[in-house]
Amino acid sequence: MPKFTGEQIQQLNAKLKTPQEVLRWALDNLHPRIAVASSFGAEDVAIIDMISNINPKARVFTLDTGRLNQETYDVMDEIRSRYNMNIEVMFPDHDEVEQMVRVNGMNLFYHSVGNRKLCCGIRKVHPLNRMLSTLDGWITGLRADQTEVRSNSNKIEIDSQHNDIIKVNPILEWSWEQTWDYIKKNNIPYNKLHDKGFPSIGCEPCTRAIKPGEPLRAGRWWWESDTEKECGLHADHGK
Repeated sequence: MPKFTGEQIQQLNAKLKTPQEVLRWALDNLHPRIAVASSFGAEDVAIIDMISNINPKARVFTLDTGRLNQETYDVMDEIRSRYNMNIEVMFPDHDEVEQMVRVNGMNLFYHSVGNRKLCCGIRKVHPLNRMLSTLDGWITGLRADQTEVRSNSNKIEIDSQHNDIIKVNPILEWSWEQTWDYIKKNNIPYNKLHDKGFPSIGCEPCTRAIKPGEPLRAGRWWWESDTEKECGLHADHGK
């Protein structure tokens, strides 16, 4: 695995300005052992369009939790067809899911934050960890204005949570409006739930449309009161 020092990463963050520059560096240095982690939200489809122009063989993977919206599967197929792309689908371990549901019920996440994090862990975090254990880097659609955790990120990072592989956040400095401007200008397929008031889309039972004036991620785990809600994929467990 290529190793980069903290100083090298700092220099890259200062040097590489645009998302395309960041992605070109990542793909030139780490392909094929780097992949886009995509939930097929607005940010992710914009990045997929960018990588397809840089390296048509760039890898994309997704986490199918078993509880996704039909609209998410629809856009997944649209993206696959549009870019002639092989999307690597990761599923949760069926034994873990069966045991969790037997003990806690199908809709355990509504009952406590602990239960919700257990479900996210089994359905999302564990499959992510399996994929990342095979890679030297991963590309995300994080934007700094989404949560406090994400505001402390950099465009290129050493991911200490995953064996010091490289984590690439090419549109970290983009706004929601910039993301949609790119999608519209390039006529990129997107999840139709975005047209129904869903700016952030996760699992079907855990996501709702937001109300006027609410933050963009207010619809995620909408029954919880914490304003800084994360599923664990991007949380810094050392903090």
